[in-house]
Amino acid sequence: MTSSLTQRSSGLVQRRTEASRTAAADKDRGSGDEDFEPRRGEEQHEQDTGDSKETRLTLMEEVLLLGLKDREGYTSFWNDCISSGLRGCMLIELAIRGRLQLEACGMRRKSLLARKVICKSDAPTGDVLLDEALKHVKETQPPETVQSWIELLSGETWNPLKLHYQLRNVRERLAKNLVEKGVLTTEKQNFLLFDMTTHPLTDNNIKQRLIKRVQEAVLEKWVNDPHRMDKRLLALIFLAHSSDVLENAFAPLLDDQYDLAMKRVRQLLDLEPEGESTKTNANELLWAVVAAFTK
Repeated sequence: MTSSLTQRSSGLVQRRTEASRTAAADKDRGSGDEDFEPRRGEEQHEQDTGDSKETRLTLMEEVLLLGLKDREGYTSFWNDCISSGLRGCMLIELAIRGRLQLEACGMRRKSLLARKVICKSDAPTGDVLLDEALKHVKETQPPETVQSWIELLSGETWNPLKLHYQLRNVRERLAKNLVEKGVLTTEKQNFLLFDMTTHPLTDNNIKQRLIKRVQEAVLEKWVNDPHRMDKRLLALIFLAHSSDVLENAFAPLLDDQYDLAMKRVRQLLDLEPEGESTKTNANELLWAVVAAFTK
């Protein structure tokens, strides 16, 4: 959790050049791309409510899907970033859906990380994990900061009285959601001393569309202004990076595309969350989560 996004950007795993896989992936994506692009009004609706004509995935599910190995059906054993990244996803998802917000900054203009998270609406989201996190935030007095909530929901606290805030088995529960949505399937794999439930990919089209959206956001559809980007897509790029899974979306790119994509991601990482959060239509809680991972 203490590792920063910027630190991770210099330590990305060495990429394999996969030009042949790119061609195969383009072929798989072919016919469905036009249907996936939302109309202007639909994009705004999806941003506000999480609704879409396609299979609806939460930010947490999208980040997990980027991190899962397609055939093996599990995330890298060496990835110790994704746990806190998924909790950041939950906070932003709840903010985008109008359930959470930051307290007012006040006359002294508190920093993003000093401001408390408050419940704006306790209306159920229909997602068990989100509702569980929302219930914790609503019932906690005095309120906690974004940084504290990421740690509490991850179980990264030394206070035994606060261990009940930890959301358990998050990756497995998210994977089961993706199974129910037809994206993954469930298998048992034997690892010498133990059996492990895995969730291999069953619908490659959905993952390829997700990867294409991420790639296009920093390539063909790059707008050079985070406030002109869809908030959900902007959050996905930040949180996929903080979860150390963004590299998986860029691995199939050719070298020049990869270099350009990473250059633009670094432009986003170099933004100052305090300043960005004050701009028109900015989601303050989104930028507070970004600040928590980049401080």
